[in-house]
Amino acid sequence: MPATLARKEFGRTGLKVPPIIFGTSCLGNLYEALSDETKLAIMREWFKHVPVPVVLDSAGKYGAGLALETIGRGLKQLGVPAKDVIISNKLAWARAPLTTPEPTFEPGVWKGLKHDAVQRISYRGILECFEQGCELLGGYAPALVSVHDPDEYLMAAPSPAERQQRLQDVLDAYRALGELKAKHAVKGIGIGSKDWRTVQELHRSVRFDWVMFAISPTILRHPPELMEFIEKLTREGVAIVNSAVFHAGFLTGGAFFDYQKLDPKSSDDAPLFAWRDSFFTVCKKFEIKPAAACVQFALKMPGVVSVALNTGKPERIGENVRLTQTEIPAAFWQEMKLAGLLEAEYRYV
Repeated sequence: MPATLARKEFGRTGLKVPPIIFGTSCLGNLYEALSDETKLAIMREWFKHVPVPVVLDSAGKYGAGLALETIGRGLKQLGVPAKDVIISNKLAWARAPLTTPEPTFEPGVWKGLKHDAVQRISYRGILECFEQGCELLGGYAPALVSVHDPDEYLMAAPSPAERQQRLQDVLDAYRALGELKAKHAVKGIGIGSKDWRTVQELHRSVRFDWVMFAISPTILRHPPELMEFIEKLTREGVAIVNSAVFHAGFLTGGAFFDYQKLDPKSSDDAPLFAWRDSFFTVCKKFEIKPAAACVQFALKMPGVVSVALNTGKPERIGENVRLTQTEIPAAFWQEMKLAGLLEAEYRYV
């Protein structure tokens, strides 16, 4: 274990967090059903490589509550005191009976589940999700809560009128979370979203303590208007977590970009492959792992306190932690700009 991982204030929560937050969708059998032994080994590695308290990001949607259940059971098996872990639970989905051959909430994504999940975004629904999450954690409790993927909920509206109703559902859910914080049942309220403009829209009505951005901003995608919004959040004391910084693995050599498989022969996809090839060339020149460049770029943005990284392989935990500690020379970033991979005026690296 490193002697120290510099911790930063987590917005207005009173908590301090390390530069890495561990994602837990793998514990809910995302894409594959991991064995109980592998899941426990993953959890053991968290505490081996990061001084306590360790921070976990989970959700009722992950395996229809399986990830939360696994966390609670595993922490008990490892003898981890409640004070040594900070749990963030993204709320929107509640466990329900499985009455079909496979779960209906995301067919083909979750493997080996014994339950289904139903969406509950409303004042009462989000409280139901919170209470169920606490039960599944079996004695541990989330310190941080949010509404899970409100952008997807809003985008699914079939009409402007329905979107307005859905927006009210989300605001009602946040009213419930605000009451939980007022009663000191949780320490902080946040939001996680793939569409940063949804965060911007909701920020006008909700006082967030923290924001988790997914897919953008990244070393590939960091539009000026998003950076301006991030600077605004930082001035207001809102903590920022950067997630999905590899674009679902594409920037480290994977075939999927934002969870969609790309075709190098497609004219639409070719620019992304070209960008990646040039990126890999610069990384090779400086003997820097592409993953390290992605993580360090994400951490150097204003207000970013942590990156959220997820792996279903226990042996990768230590490597992920080391990515947050890798030193990247200034000459690398300059070469990225000269190669046209970063805007010349980008000032955070």
